[in-house]
Amino acid sequence: MDSADSVLDVSARQTSRRTFLSSASLSFAAAAASAGCKEVLPHRAPSEKAAAPAGQPPAFGTAPAFGPDVTAATFGEAERLVQVDLDVNETNEAAGNWRSAMAPLYERRVGPRKLGLGPEVAPFSLTNPSQFDQDFGGYAPPGSDRFVPSGGTGRALPTDEEAIAFAPVTELAEWLRTRQITSERLTTIYLERLRRFNPKLRCVITLTADLAMEQARQADAEIAAGRYRGPLHGVPWGAKDLLDTAGIPTTYGAEPYRNRVPANDAHVVAKLRDAGAVLVAKLSLGALALNDVWFGGQTMNPWLLEEGSSGSSAGPGAAVAAGLVGFAIGSETGGSIVSPSMRCGVTGLRPTFGRVGRSGAMTLCWSLDKLGPMARSVEDTMLVLNAISGLDPADVGSVPSHLEFDASAPVKGLRVGFFPGWMKEAPATDVDRAALAAVGTLGMTPVEVSLPDWPYDNLNLILFAEAAASFEELTQARNERMLKMQVPDAWPNTFRQARFLSAVDFVQTDRMRRKVAFEMRRIFSQVDLLLVPSLRDEMLTITNFTGQPSLTLRAGFVTVGEARSDWAPDPDYPMPKFDPPRRVPHGVTLIGRLFDEGTVGRVGVAMERAFGVAGERPAGF
Repeated sequence: MDSADSVLDVSARQTSRRTFLSSASLSFAAAAASAGCKEVLPHRAPSEKAAAPAGQPPAFGTAPAFGPDVTAATFGEAERLVQVDLDVNETNEAAGNWRSAMAPLYERRVGPRKLGLGPEVAPFSLTNPSQFDQDFGGYAPPGSDRFVPSGGTGRALPTDEEAIAFAPVTELAEWLRTRQITSERLTTIYLERLRRFNPKLRCVITLTADLAMEQARQADAEIAAGRYRGPLHGVPWGAKDLLDTAGIPTTYGAEPYRNRVPANDAHVVAKLRDAGAVLVAKLSLGALALNDVWFGGQTMNPWLLEEGSSGSSAGPGAAVAAGLVGFAIGSETGGSIVSPSMRCGVTGLRPTFGRVGRSGAMTLCWSLDKLGPMARSVEDTMLVLNAISGLDPADVGSVPSHLEFDASAPVKGLRVGFFPGWMKEAPATDVDRAALAAVGTLGMTPVEVSLPDWPYDNLNLILFAEAAASFEELTQARNERMLKMQVPDAWPNTFRQARFLSAVDFVQTDRMRRKVAFEMRRIFSQVDLLLVPSLRDEMLTITNFTGQPSLTLRAGFVTVGEARSDWAPDPDYPMPKFDPPRRVPHGVTLIGRLFDEGTVGRVGVAMERAFGVAGERPAGF
């Protein structure tokens, strides 16, 4: 045999180990099927694997068999879950080498070489919204900040404590700075109100009274000595209980974590401590940041005690609305600041993804989680945002940014985009339509915009997959069964279902996410900001996935004939009905360019003044 024949012979004999192994597996499967017995694939232990000839590369599908038996019938059922249609030969082939080709890929999770992954380990692929906004001026390196507050109202300190408790941060800051009130007295007012009204609202998980009084006395001493740290110095605040606080329980609102005590403060907690703010309470959240039910019960809406406050920033929404804190920090992954701000009639600011550091905060979804302020006025949220912005070295999603805000700057000439069809149908109301009319009254220009008719809800595949990954160990240990809510639309079921989502579909959805981001970029080349119905599902989903900043503010009042819920309807537990209907606050939402919270904030300030409804309080508080 000459050398050429030798080469051809070797090539023929090695036609493909993959082809041979696949054929062998199919032959075995066919034999088993013809014999009318359950298919059992041969198991080859690692030590039985034959040594490959020198120079032969590894091939897919040749790992030692791993995991339970898999049959064609297994694939037939699984096809229904992922909506893939294979013919009988394809199904047999897939099942034939599953244990050597795909099952070994689960070793990280099921052993024998298990590898634990803590929440601090983020995915290798990063979300970076700044790549989409370089042309519009919203993103810039730090060092160019410009923050001009309104200067306050000049109102003297009220004589009654209720009026003090409901005052905006802008006024609290001025009274503290001028020493009309001490932080110790203000903190005592809020602690007393938290104790008195928490039984009605169930918005407090841990009252931090000792720490609060210590921080308040320190603030008073510093202010008296002329060491004023800024507008949050001495102002009491509440933290959604997914922010770590050193030596103080951080429970995530969930039974498995109720005894969890972190050693260090979250980045945001440290930033607010450095600003001189006083932490008075760890506030409730729906368990693991979903809706408004936690291990202590359901957090209620101060405006309508027959319904929940919405979530997952349930405690921040209720506590701010009831005048129990000066401001609060909430979080949002898919509506958790916007929705309780709407329900409870407060102002919620969801910052651009990456602006506010998240280290030390519970991870639900690495590429979506955002932390932001909830307060009783637009300017309050901007004051807080100014204090908590900045690069967080421990957060891989954190990016440098700047904030330019002038509370008194004119808004005339700004272009406000809106979706005309959305304003004509639910969830839009007359309040939303009146807000759109106010755009022109304030000298801004309304501009009609549109989006392609795409399946935007499909983006939630990413949320469900990342959330299930974040809480994989909880689910593997079956501890998700400890959560109070065990309904089909709660996390326990979703975490389990997410195991059957397709990895290919995850990648394709992530690619769709990029297309959506470019669509938002196109829209913001035409307008300066958007005005949208706050709970319009498409925009709530889109802007969370593209990282756009969002400001929700009270714009008026509507009447409701039935209590509202975050949960899927359950015929066995109907919501309370009201006759006559109840009057509740209603908010609108402004969406900004990436890293352009300053424009959104000054438009919000102007609209808030025009609406004239921010000062009304819920009865009984």
